[in-house]
Parts: sequence; C-alpha cells; structure tokens
Amino acid sequence: MAKKSIHIVEPKGKLGVLIPGMGAVATTFMAGVEAIRRRLARPIGSLTQMGTIRLGKRPEKRAPAIKDFIPLAGLDDLVFGGWDLFKDNSYEAALKAGVLERTLLDQVKDFLSDIRPMPAVFQQKFVKKLHGENVKKGKTKMDLAEQVADDIQNFRKTSGASRLIMIWCGSTEIYLKPGAVHQSLAAFEKGLRANSPEIAPSMIYAYAALKLGIPFANGAPNLTADIPALLGLALKNGVPVCGKDFKTGQTLLKTIIAPGLKARLIGLQGWFSTNILGNRDGEVLEDPGSFRTKEESKLSVLEYILQPDLYPELYKGFCHKVKINYYPPRGDNKEGWDNLDIFGWLGYPMQIKIDFLCRDSILAAPLVLDLVLFLDLAQRCPVMAHKGIQEWLSFYFKSPMCAPHLYPEHDLFIQLMKLKNTLRHLRGEDLITHLGLEYYD
Repeated sequence: MAKKSIHIVEPKGKLGVLIPGMGAVATTFMAGVEAIRRRLARPIGSLTQMGTIRLGKRPEKRAPAIKDFIPLAGLDDLVFGGWDLFKDNSYEAALKAGVLERTLLDQVKDFLSDIRPMPAVFQQKFVKKLHGENVKKGKTKMDLAEQVADDIQNFRKTSGASRLIMIWCGSTEIYLKPGAVHQSLAAFEKGLRANSPEIAPSMIYAYAALKLGIPFANGAPNLTADIPALLGLALKNGVPVCGKDFKTGQTLLKTIIAPGLKARLIGLQGWFSTNILGNRDGEVLEDPGSFRTKEESKLSVLEYILQPDLYPELYKGFCHKVKINYYPPRGDNKEGWDNLDIFGWLGYPMQIKIDFLCRDSILAAPLVLDLVLFLDLAQRCPVMAHKGIQEWLSFYFKSPMCAPHLYPEHDLFIQLMKLKNTLRHLRGEDLITHLGLEYYD
C-alpha cells in the first residue's frame, strides 16, 4: 500500500533570490543561471538540474530526474537582487572577479548590467581587509535591520516575486562565540537597539529575513543564524534555515576521502592542508580573525567523520593542520595541496598526496542554485518549514547546522543519502536502505 505524500504547495510565480555579497560567487551563479536559460551552457554540478533519484527496488528501474520528481521552481522563475560594499553592477563585478570568460559574460551583459547592489550593512571590525563604499548608515543596528527589511519589501514589489529566499554569499567575518545577546530574541532585539558589538552584519540580514518569513542560508562560516535567538525566530515564524560555509574545494575532497579511509579501517597519523588563492576571499582570510572562523569550519570535518573515540587505535590524536595563503596572481583559481600520513596492516606507513587545482566560484555556484530551490521547496512544505533547521541540506556545507543535542553529519555519502531519502519521504516513496536481502529470499 502506497504511503501518503506530504503536502507541498506548487511553485507558482517568480522566486526572488536575495544575496548579501554580490561578488565572485554571486555573479558566477547569476551569470550561470542566465547562460543556462539562454542555452549557452549546462548546469553541471547542480543536483536539482542534473541529478536523478532511484525509487523502489532495483529491478523496477525507476530513476526520474529530481526536478521531475519533486515540485521545484524552474530556472525561468528566478529573479535576483542583493547588497554589496561596492557599487559595481553585476556585469562589472563579474569582470573584476575574473571567474568567467568575457566572451560568455558579454552574451549575458544586458541581464547582469541591470542587477545593481543595494547599499550593504557593513562594519569593518568584522571584515578588516575590506573597505566599503556602498554602505548603509543608521544610528543603531536595529535601524540597519529595518532598512534591510525595507529593501526586501521594495524588491518584492519591483521584481514581482511571489516568494523570496536569502542566501549569504558575503565574506567571512571574524570569529565569534555565542554570547548573552544571542541567547533569546528579546536579548537580540535589545542588542540591535543598543548597537551590541557582538551582533555582526550577517546576523542583521538573517534577522530581517526571518522576521519577514524568508528562508535564510549561510554560505560562510560566520556565526549567523545558528544562535538561539535566530533559531527561535525561525521556529516561531515557520521559516527554514540552513548553513554553514559552502563545501567546495579542499573540504569537499576531505569528506569524500576520509569516509573511504574509515570504511576500510585505514589509520591516519596526520593530514596537512594548505591553499593558495588570490580572490577577495583570500584577501579577507589574511586577517587572523576571519581565518580563525574558516579554520574552525575546516578543522571540524575530520573529527566527526573519523570518530577517534570509537576508533582510538586508528585515529586518536591525529595531527590536522590547515593553512590558507593569499596569492593574488592565482585569482579565483585556488590550488589546494594535501599530504596524508596513513598506516595499514601491521602498522605499515603509507602516504597520499593530493593537488586540487579548483575554481572556487565554479564549484560554489551550483550549490547556491540547489540551496535556493530546495529552501523554496521547504518553505512551500509546512511540515518542513516548521522544523527550522534543514539538516537534510548538510550535503552542501562544511559546518552543517543541526539540532543542539546532535553532532553534525559530515560524510558526503551519508549526507546525500539523507537528502534523497528526505525527498522520497516527502513524496510517499519507500526510503532506500540498500539492504537488498529480499532479492535472495
């Protein structure tokens, strides 16, 4: 007997995508969507556009495209807006970012040139390497939050969007630990009015979005929506949230390789990682405060995957080092080197060397697209929206958000199974366990 599917409102009308931080990632994402809409390119790397999902037993051979299986917004429905420290329109910003070739950008120049950033919420103590020229002014941080809310409402009217999503694509802020001002909505709003130094710009955007019932995703490792005050606001208003820190280059490979080592019970003595990159992200991460935020995100991955407390002979006390070096000639084309000192049968040592010459924004752009479409799906599904944190979207993040009493799941393959089983659950399909014993009865 078929299970009953869960109610999901159909995606009617335009879906507005609001982006704090209209730099390399955002412009690569927007230019890419328009290029795909004009059939100039393909959506490679996007699970929502190119992925399939197995349904039922293997002999049934049912594997529809995800976009045909679940009611997602179409690419033609997307409209874009956002905020940035610099006044460049999105075509100019994309040229400066240097990710996409000018021959492609010129084919979507008319589209990108019309997307101009609104003045941003910015305080230099949180991103010390940048100097804003297109910045909001207000007596208090509550004033700034209200200005962001006004921007959102104006965008809704001018764009004709019937639904909105906000996704942070801005720079990494300095490392913050949750304080008293973050513990309740009342304390947070009091802190906004009192200009609390512990309230970062990213939190102001998240507050404005959640207050208006708009889903929020955090693509950076900042302490943002993952504080009790904003998680409580998300639950109160029935708004999905997820994050944090897009899982792209070096960390993506870690979450692919580390589960393999653990699956075969191969020991690890040390994992040394270093990066060179020359984009704005690299410049920002030269500041020790911003680097510490990123470092915390990168370092946590292996501990959770390898579970040294369960496998002390293999993983207890392994050495894990991460370095990021700003090297302007490389631009957005990041290079990540990894050295793994491993050991196998009878304790014999071995090594793995990795040199990943990747493109940060090329890897991030399809993640932004998937998150926008999946968060919109969650918002149209009351059962999902009222849970607040969307842990099933952990697949896309270095530091996935989860319930306070849980540890985050970092294994890429478990994350993908969680995501696809969530989609099966929503449509009343059997979950795939991969047990397979029934084939041999």
